[in-house]
Amino acid sequence: MLARAGLLRGRSVVTHWMDAAALQAQHPELRVLDDAIYVKDGAYYTSAGIAAGMDLALSLVEEDQGRGAALDTAKRLVVFFKRPGGQRQFSSELLAQADPQGLHGRLTDWLRPRLKRQIDVGQMAAAFAVSVRTLHRRLQQEAGVSPAQLLLRLRMEAACGLLERPGMSVKRAASQSGFGNEYNLRRAFSAQLGVAPSAYQQRFG
Repeated sequence: MLARAGLLRGRSVVTHWMDAAALQAQHPELRVLDDAIYVKDGAYYTSAGIAAGMDLALSLVEEDQGRGAALDTAKRLVVFFKRPGGQRQFSSELLAQADPQGLHGRLTDWLRPRLKRQIDVGQMAAAFAVSVRTLHRRLQQEAGVSPAQLLLRLRMEAACGLLERPGMSVKRAASQSGFGNEYNLRRAFSAQLGVAPSAYQQRFG
């Protein structure tokens, strides 16, 4: 609509990656980016979809009210504060809203105080007297994750929380969140967030 109204002529914009080529073909006067989450060009903001719209909304909160307000808003929404550009996003996947009576919720509660231990899927299954196959099936049904993915996300959630604390070192955060060492933490952050732990800490610490 903005493009058809002639308001975006010569500007950089973004839309959902599946529609980027079509938008560029229909409006060659635009600079359509196909890898960004959201873009600000002058007084106009565009985002790449519904989830990216939340990123954009949080950036507007930060722009108007500061980083602290934006971070508080993100946590209230059960999402981690998003990053600008084309970086990948990390979300706690609504872990805080897990059904406490379901296997997902009970396993989450069981894992959280044990994140520093070496835990395999067999130990998780044994803790709830189910087979490994049943554990996989029920977690997929309840939350759409595997046991290993749930453990990784809980460790990421813990690591992010630790890195937001004043004076916390990356080494201590790696140890206390269950990653063991800085190398493992850096690999996880690179894969899940697209940023280094130190960069996350610099932005949110």
